[in-house]
Amino acid sequence: MLKKIHIKDAIGMRICHDITAMYEGFKGAKFKRGHIIEEKDIDELLNIGKQYIYIWDSDKKEIHEEDAAIRLSNMNKIEFAHYTDVSEGKTLLISDIDGLFVVDIDLLNQINKVEDITISTLPNHYHISEGDRLASIRIIPLITKEENILKAEALCKNKLLYNVYPFKKKKVQIIVTGSEIYNGRIKDKFEPVCRTKLLKYPAEILGINFCDDNIKMIEDAMIEGINKGADFIIATGGMSVDPDDVTPTAIKNIGAEILTHGVPSQPGNMTLVAYKDNISILGVPGAAISLPTTIFDVLLPQIFAEIKFTKKDLLNLANGGLCQMCKICHYPNCTFGRY
Repeated sequence: MLKKIHIKDAIGMRICHDITAMYEGFKGAKFKRGHIIEEKDIDELLNIGKQYIYIWDSDKKEIHEEDAAIRLSNMNKIEFAHYTDVSEGKTLLISDIDGLFVVDIDLLNQINKVEDITISTLPNHYHISEGDRLASIRIIPLITKEENILKAEALCKNKLLYNVYPFKKKKVQIIVTGSEIYNGRIKDKFEPVCRTKLLKYPAEILGINFCDDNIKMIEDAMIEGINKGADFIIATGGMSVDPDDVTPTAIKNIGAEILTHGVPSQPGNMTLVAYKDNISILGVPGAAISLPTTIFDVLLPQIFAEIKFTKKDLLNLANGGLCQMCKICHYPNCTFGRY
């Protein structure tokens, strides 16, 4: 139970929650939970708008915000990340590595439906760096019923709300197709673009093949890469509906299973995703060289995290697939920050 006490009558009493102050250059806990109010504190508390404080008489059926944050964080202990100490009623999940952040969105929504509980996260399939904040956990009021925490704990039993996947080293074969490039009529622009994008990941480029619009030549280039140990093949060009766009046929002919040719996201609608055993294959349309960020960038993190795409993953790209050059987050095609 909370008791409301006028600040001038609170000298000698113990504060039961962090008291936040906000002024130029500072936002944080000015007085921490457990601080015993002294006469010298009165003016400062009044200056931050605190005429009253609340004293909590502990009740076994109630949970304090700090204890609730700890309980909720214990539901989802994962590798490669850590929780901060509780401050101002919340704890943050911080990444220890560069990698991919994955969220069970359905489970997250179920937990946030529980009274008083809020867990906010980065978007699902987000490319993260060491030190990034991944999730924030808190209850809205100072105190909640313990039954609310028990409901959330039950929802998470034997489930993982979110996880961090480290990037794994990939041996990459790059195949550039197109008669205009193969015959030297124009200069290839995909190789430098691809090399730059792969610098963000633990990638070893085994080789670059330049192929004419010839099915057998493209097949041989992919088989050459596989024989050299490639576990990721990137093929660009020949991905549209023109009769001489034969790259998808070559990919199929080497025994790869094409998950999709075409994704509901732009730029990069004609992207192809396939697997040959454990080898990932991306067919990348020409948009990859025309804009700084395309669906190519969106797919790379999951490939390097070694999480196989599902049809559902790719269909989910539709929601946000027209973000393009977002003036707020600066990540085009982010699908709510996916890139």
